[in-house]
Amino acid sequence: MFKRILIANRGEIAVRIIRACKDLGIESVAIYSQADRESLHAKMADFAYELSQDPIKGYLDADLIIKIAKESHSQAIHPGYGFLSENALFAQKVAESGLVWIGPRAEVIAKMGDKNVARDLMRSNGIPIVPGTLPLNQKTPDELKQIAQDIGYPIILKASAGGGGKGIRVVEEEGKLLESFEACKKEAGLFFGNDDVFMEKCIINPRHIEFQILADSYGNIIHLGERDCSIQRRHQKLIEIAPSPHIDEGLRKKMGVVAIAAAKAANYTNIGTIEFLLDDENQFYFMEMNTRIQVEHGITEEITGIDLVVRQIRIAAGEILELEQQDIHFQGFAIQARINAEDVHNNFAPNPGKITTYYPALGPSVRIDSCIYKDYEIPPFYDSMVAKVIVRATSYDLAVKKLARALSEFTIYGIKTTIPFLKNICKDKKFRQGNFNTSYLSKHLHHLLETDHDDDADTEELSAICAALAYRNKGK
Repeated sequence: MFKRILIANRGEIAVRIIRACKDLGIESVAIYSQADRESLHAKMADFAYELSQDPIKGYLDADLIIKIAKESHSQAIHPGYGFLSENALFAQKVAESGLVWIGPRAEVIAKMGDKNVARDLMRSNGIPIVPGTLPLNQKTPDELKQIAQDIGYPIILKASAGGGGKGIRVVEEEGKLLESFEACKKEAGLFFGNDDVFMEKCIINPRHIEFQILADSYGNIIHLGERDCSIQRRHQKLIEIAPSPHIDEGLRKKMGVVAIAAAKAANYTNIGTIEFLLDDENQFYFMEMNTRIQVEHGITEEITGIDLVVRQIRIAAGEILELEQQDIHFQGFAIQARINAEDVHNNFAPNPGKITTYYPALGPSVRIDSCIYKDYEIPPFYDSMVAKVIVRATSYDLAVKKLARALSEFTIYGIKTTIPFLKNICKDKKFRQGNFNTSYLSKHLHHLLETDHDDDADTEELSAICAALAYRNKGK
């Protein structure tokens, strides 16, 4: 087992990895920008190294991170999610430097990171994929129009190297095709340094279902069930559920077999997810593979009892996966809600600032994964997510009720957050019934943004409680 691991990330996922290292008796090394000097991950780690004054560049500087890993006598690097976590060149450099990369091999990251290569691989191995094309950048406008007509509208344009909801355009009619294609190319080049764009048939109102894969370096691969990630806005997930309230045991088994086959086709190791689109007739199609730990991994941990970050480290250290598929049993339902520092009534604009009051939700089977604390100043340079509320219960209905209760208790002052919006989702009849797909938020956004006067009363009551607690503590 490793003695010391460098965490090439920040925020909530860095805190999560530090905790896993402590559980395994491994020393942790944090890296931080000047903007992150007061961040929780820099405070919690056994060792911490400042990167640079620039808030972003240091986290993307592969050579600098490897240099710090060497200087700190780390043996391995955990990339977390985001930043360089799916950068094949970084993974390759880590391996060539003599350090261990906690994740899949560089060539697998490269292969699965290129959506067209991944699609071809899946197609050649009998995995169902959405009808689509190779990159279209060399096609003429007339050729683009003909291809779209052959596939049939609506179509979706995607960046070949895309991810995180960037470089995607849905086109419902020919008149919008060329404009959308150019916009997609521009965004792809800006975010990924690769402006290749391809086209797919747009599956109308699908569910977004992903299967968690666990694979060692000796050919042993299992899945840990599915997560329903259909509650999303602009391709960004807001609420995730495990298992999906829509999928029965028969469909779960069928999709799980295909997910494992997809991972085997990629010669995959460590933790990853196979993502599918599921239509109204329960036909499913491979969408992509994420070659890293995911933001929503916690709900899979809650229903399986398996610590995924610990498993990542153990597999990277060369351990054999002792689990078989029949050993995996699901306990109830788990739901995760992402709390973002955003002003939902201002088009979800980021709302960084100083947290003046912080009381996270508590109670049985309520888990908070976060990196914030009272008086912490949220920097304006990074993703707006500040906490994840994860709840578990014996049924989906009870899990929704527990999430609603936890969100009502969760108190953050000094910044605006998405908590009121998430509470409204919990109250919505369709969500409570599990009757939703990827179009849910776009169809119901206006209703879900409405202010609830009962919430205002709750806020006033919580404010009074917080003021009383603050006064009492001040007198001690």
